[in-house]
Amino acid sequence: MPIISSFFGIVIRMYFNDDEQHHTPHFHASYGGNKAVFDFNGSLLAGDFPSKQTKYVVAWAEIHKDELVALWEVMQTDEEYFKIKGLE
Repeated sequence: MPIISSFFGIVIRMYFNDDEQHHTPHFHASYGGNKAVFDFNGSLLAGDFPSKQTKYVVAWAEIHKDELVALWEVMQTDEEYFKIKGLE
């Protein structure tokens, strides 16, 4: 699963053709031993994530929502993906 962004120790990934389990556009986040799945509005779909890092992920998703939507479409077609800038 390619890394699409990283910031403050948080790694964001998106699978190719990953619409079977959640049936909604989403991304996977990891921090330390925590893993979670978020939709593009920053809502937690699955997993467990620390509160502080969740706030960062929600802010990042809000800032980059248009890019996430575009990337999701690319990832469903197995085309070359692009990375999204992290928080600074």
